[in-house]
Parts: sequence; C-alpha cells; structure tokens
Amino acid sequence: MTPDEIAAVRGELETFAAEMFEPFARNDQRRWGQVYLRGLLTDGKRKSVEPMAARLGEDGNRQALAHFITTSPWDPSHIRARLAWKMETEIHPTVLVFDDTGFLKDGSASACVSRQYTGTAGKVTNCQVGVSLHLASDHASAAVNWRLFLPQTWDPASPKADADKVARRRSCGIPEDVGHVEKWQLALDMADETRSWGIEVPLAIADAGYGDAAAFRLGLNARGMHYIVGISTTLSAQPGDAVPVCESYSGTGRPPVPKYPDRPRSVKELVIAAGRKAARPIQWREGSRPGTGRSGFKRMYSRFVALRIRPAGREIRQATDGPELPECWLLAEWPAGQSEPVQFWLSDLPADTPLTTLVRLAKLRWRIEHDYREMKQALGLAHFEGRTWNGWHHHVTLVSVAHAFCTLQRLARAPKDAAPA
Repeated sequence: MTPDEIAAVRGELETFAAEMFEPFARNDQRRWGQVYLRGLLTDGKRKSVEPMAARLGEDGNRQALAHFITTSPWDPSHIRARLAWKMETEIHPTVLVFDDTGFLKDGSASACVSRQYTGTAGKVTNCQVGVSLHLASDHASAAVNWRLFLPQTWDPASPKADADKVARRRSCGIPEDVGHVEKWQLALDMADETRSWGIEVPLAIADAGYGDAAAFRLGLNARGMHYIVGISTTLSAQPGDAVPVCESYSGTGRPPVPKYPDRPRSVKELVIAAGRKAARPIQWREGSRPGTGRSGFKRMYSRFVALRIRPAGREIRQATDGPELPECWLLAEWPAGQSEPVQFWLSDLPADTPLTTLVRLAKLRWRIEHDYREMKQALGLAHFEGRTWNGWHHHVTLVSVAHAFCTLQRLARAPKDAAPA
C-alpha cells in the first residue's frame, strides 16, 4: 500500500491490530506490533527491519523493531488463535489446507537452514522450510498457523546430525525439546492446535508431499476429518470392486486368511485401464484473466476420471479390521490431447459425492498458492533477516496478520454478488 492508502485505512488498521494484539502483555509490544504491521503493509522492495524502519518516519525505530520481532518474549500462538477466530467468522472456511514453502538463504547461520528440497526453487537448495495451515473457502483464505521444519541435520538425536548445526541451536534459540518431525506430522500437530482453539473444519486438503504418507491420512481419519489429497502416480491400490478370497483349507496347518487374488496396481495403471473415455469435462471456477466465462473471465476447465479404489500398503492393512481394504475415491485429471493423466488425488469423501464437488475441492489448493504469492511478493514473508527460532515465528505470524487485513479489505470492497479472488 502507498502511504496515502495506509492513511486512508489507518483507523481500520489500528482497530484490527488492537484486536489481534490484545494478548500482548505490555503496551510497548502493542505499539511496536502495530508499527511492524504498518511496515509490512507499506510499499517497499524489502520488508526486513532496517528498510521498513527507514520508511516509517517518526515510528522508524530500528532498534525497537528489531527487539520486538527477534527477542521480545511474546507467544505467537496467542496471536494466531485470535487471527483464526477472526478469519473463521469472516471467510466461513470449508477446508483446512496444509502446505509448505521455502525461504531461500545464502548463509548457514539461520535456524533450521539446510540443503533440502523446496518447491519454491523446484530443487534441493540452501533454505528454511515453513509448514503452514490455512483456513479456506471458495472465495477467501488465510494462513493461521505455522511451523518451522527442523531437518535431521539440526537434531542431536538423529543419526544424520551435523555437529556444526547442532552447535548453533543455542545461538538460534531453538528450544531443547524441538527435534526433527516430518512435515506431515507438523501438519497434524497444527490441526490439533487449531481444534484446541475451538475451530472445527472437517475436511483437509494437501498436496502429494502429505497425501503420499499413509500415516497422515490415517491421522486425519483418527481426528474425524475427511481429506482430499494429492498423491504420486506410484501409489498402489486394488480396484474398488476387488474382493478378498480365501483358499480352500487342507485341514492341516494354519487356516488360510482371505486375501486379494491380484497384486495391487499403481493409481496411474488403474486410470489408464479405465480409459480416456471415462474422463468427463468439468469446469471448477473462473480465473482472473479475460475469457469466455459467464463473468467475462477465463473458465478453468479440464477432463477428469473418478474411480472407487482400495489403497494398499502395510500401514493401511495394519490399521484395517478385517480383510477388506477401505474404499475411497481416486480422482485423476486427464486433459484432452494428453496421452495419459497428469495429476492424481485420493479422497475418503462419501461414495455419493458428485464429481464436480471432488474437482472443485481438489483444485481449491490454488488459494494457498495465491496466499504464498501475496505474502512473499507484497508483504515480505521471506524477508526476515534474523537468525532465531522465535524471530522467524514472530515474523511469519505478523505477515499472516497483514495478509488477513488485506483479505478483509478486499472482501469488504467486493461486489456483494461476486466471489473475490
């Protein structure tokens, strides 16, 4: 926002900030929280402390801002809870979306930085990785919870521990009880925390980085949540109509147990076996570019196959009572002109769920890509230059607050009969 735009919404921003920062114990924390928030929202190429301070005029106390974001003893979870309560009432979320994003780094001193894969760069590179939870509906979304992923190289209990990284834990302020936890488990932990705030959303969405983990899907089921998650082409399953059979008992030895007569096949094989003729054309929304849709924008459109299948694998079998594997949806996108399907999802939504609903929900993850883009390009999500664990969590929390304020401004100004992007 330009200084004039900030001035025009100054009153609304201060009211919003006062509501979000009510948990702060001290007046100076409330003051510098508001200033930091204004710094994130004000136009500028960098949103780290020093350039923000230079743009904030008489409020641009670099030392006070640095102390507030890096070392001031406030718990970001209290701010996130208030943010989640606020955004739940405003956007009426229908799904929780889990995802992660990379924070590229040149040096090695920042908490949890390591050479690891991130979709941000599309390769293994030197970075931090943050896992986030978003409340989302068709018309809006908000990141309301975060975890900084700690690689095994930073965990003294891991056989892959790096002595230099372990030695930096104290200077980075990483709590002693924080060790390496898989990203999918961090997602489940955030789901538990969000529920502890009184927010119950019964459907989860995630990409294949989470969906491929059977333990993640089982963890959602254990929490009473449905899911629609991306999966890799190699995930194996039985067809939905497959039935376990029992061999004849010879009368000696252990009686045979029912089992599926055929080996499981990959989800890609199952969809290809169904054939291209099984694909149905589905439009799931209209985009932001001009096009032929009813509102004058481009139609988001493709062809999809939906099959009932029974995912296989040791973890699924061990969690299943009886010989039959649980049945669920396999959704695949197979665009016209493509020789094979290009994307796959798994969902335990009811068997009578319409294909249009499955597609719309699977594609709703675009909102989180939109969130990341706004938070990184306009609000400085990846601009934090401090090295500490607390500083990182403080910064991403305040960026989420800034993003939520922008979302609320957009919703307030959108036409009542339109669904804003």
